[in-house]
Amino acid sequence: MPEFIFKNKLYYNPVEFAMGRIGGTWKMPILWRLRNRVMRYGQLKKDIPHITHKMLTTQLRELEEEGFIHREAYPVVPPKVEYSITERGKRAIEIIEVIRSYGIELMEDFGIQHDEPAT
Repeated sequence: MPEFIFKNKLYYNPVEFAMGRIGGTWKMPILWRLRNRVMRYGQLKKDIPHITHKMLTTQLRELEEEGFIHREAYPVVPPKVEYSITERGKRAIEIIEVIRSYGIELMEDFGIQHDEPAT
């Protein structure tokens, strides 16, 4: 497959392209938390306490823009916004599950205790 440009970035292969969509520190953890439920911004922030507000907002916008999550804003005061996973996002969960399992295996190989909840 020849190289190609998407959103002003040059990609050389499908793996690089896919990781550009869901890779990085935060996108997979966000998708993982949305896999079984609808969540509000505050719930996500509480569930991922070490992410900054700016980064959470940026990652949510990117995931929404690329069709991995859906943002539903309700016309109420105070504002209410809910995030849910889309079909495209659900397809990514299969990949995240494999990476998560591999991460657990690596942690065990390095003698690191695994006690992260499955949520």
